[in-house]
Amino acid sequence: MKHFNNQMVVEFDSISKNESFARVVVAAFVSRLNPTLEEIADIKTAVSEAVTNSIIHGYENGDGRIRIETHIVEDTVTVIVTDYGIGITDVEKAMEPMYTSKPELERSGMGFAFMEAFMDELFVESEVGEGTTVTMRKVIKQESSEADKVVDEENK
Repeated sequence: MKHFNNQMVVEFDSISKNESFARVVVAAFVSRLNPTLEEIADIKTAVSEAVTNSIIHGYENGDGRIRIETHIVEDTVTVIVTDYGIGITDVEKAMEPMYTSKPELERSGMGFAFMEAFMDELFVESEVGEGTTVTMRKVIKQESSEADKVVDEENK
């Protein structure tokens, strides 16, 4: 099995048109691990939810910057989405399914629940007035090549 250790950092304006950019750039970076279509869809959905939260809640649709760091270490992808917005007063409450701080918007309040469902790990850190950092991890299941299988058999 090939192992990769690689990192990408991208920063962009907090406008909704950049949601799709964020999804695509992370998916393209992760593609070197040869993920399944389902794994890519999971990562894209989680990234989209995190970026949307930054735009709507972190900056309240105002001006700001969103930073995405993506790390690949062996078969694990870590995506860190950071905003420098208003922060979250009660992270635990915000992570409850169906909770939303903006009930007037036609949003479901499922952003964190989706991130948690589609990724293997989710960590949220936030400081009021400083911003929020969402860290998500997913292990990409690697298919063994025929050469790897031969080596494994020889080592038994």
